[in-house]
Amino acid sequence: MTDDFFKYQAQTTAHPLALEISHAKGSYIYDKSGKAYLDFVAGVSACTLGHGHPKVISAVKAQIDRYAHVMVYGEYIQKPAVALTKLLAEHLPQPLEKTYLVNSGTEAIEGALKLARRVTGRSQIIAAHNAYHGNTMGALSLMDFEARKSVFRPLLPDISHITFNYEPHLKHITHKTAGVILETIQGGAGFIVPKNDYLQKIRQRCDETGALLILDEIQPGIGRTGTLFGFENYHVVPDILVTGKGLGGGFPIGAFTASRAHMDLLQNHPKLGHITTFGGHPVIAAAALATLQEVLESDLMAQALEKEKLVRKHLKHPLIKEIRGKGLMLAIILNNSETVNKLIENVQKDGLILFWLLFEPKAIRITPPLTISNEEIIKGCGIIIAYLNKI
Repeated sequence: MTDDFFKYQAQTTAHPLALEISHAKGSYIYDKSGKAYLDFVAGVSACTLGHGHPKVISAVKAQIDRYAHVMVYGEYIQKPAVALTKLLAEHLPQPLEKTYLVNSGTEAIEGALKLARRVTGRSQIIAAHNAYHGNTMGALSLMDFEARKSVFRPLLPDISHITFNYEPHLKHITHKTAGVILETIQGGAGFIVPKNDYLQKIRQRCDETGALLILDEIQPGIGRTGTLFGFENYHVVPDILVTGKGLGGGFPIGAFTASRAHMDLLQNHPKLGHITTFGGHPVIAAAALATLQEVLESDLMAQALEKEKLVRKHLKHPLIKEIRGKGLMLAIILNNSETVNKLIENVQKDGLILFWLLFEPKAIRITPPLTISNEEIIKGCGIIIAYLNKI
């Protein structure tokens, strides 16, 4: 299987982890030999309820027995998609009411960019330095990491960048700006949280200039930061909300939500302003609906904040310089990238899965399933500390 993996399946790096998976359950992933690995990554924040959650699996199986794909997005009334978008609307502040379901977070970003330009009639998009919103051509254009962009140019024009949490850059948002797109908590940059009411000040500046505020909640969303969406922690409401990853509970999904008046503009001038074949797929929507219902009906969001305290309590070591983030969207910052690489590679041998962040080489991701137990958190932290003690 390993030879076929490298021969036939396209790789994203020259050195993938290449762990051959047998099955996964709860907070654990198992390799072909049956060895268990405690999952502190959750498919990069995607497996909100862990692996094989019974309510998600039951919803998927029930929907498959009814029907799978029947028609392109938006033409037929399909109960799982309608129920999902209605439930989202019921738990979002006004004017966020209407949701467009797509296949991934990066596609949702594309839709949000198009909507911002359609609503305002402007072209300029402002993103943040060290932002990551996906890797399709439009989403890639938002990134300021030239080493990742240069070989794919020309990219989307009229993109500018500001520094996250740096208020003097607010002046760059003008009456020429269609939209300002920010991650509520910067992910690839190292889980940077907004400070000093930064998002509120961005919101005010957007209101002054008529620009739309787009918040990327692909990682912070769906309970990971202790609230359903991360922006709720910072008392601000975006014009366009983008989500993905954790919404699907381990299944591929993306969504962007806006007011009814704004979203309806995609219906005309031109017609089919955004279109997708598999967006809102009934099986995926059923998985997402079950995931969202469980997050809302359980105490997992409150637990996320308590589990954050547990992580911070049990990850104290001279080589850990800082723990960033909120809830179960955390990053430990070590002394250097070499230590990071060695730690991730070696603790996997001890049965713990960790992962890197894109732009901060001294960071290690800790984004376990929200369902992880206190005992499992303590166990995983103990494996990390045990390795750091050997250095």
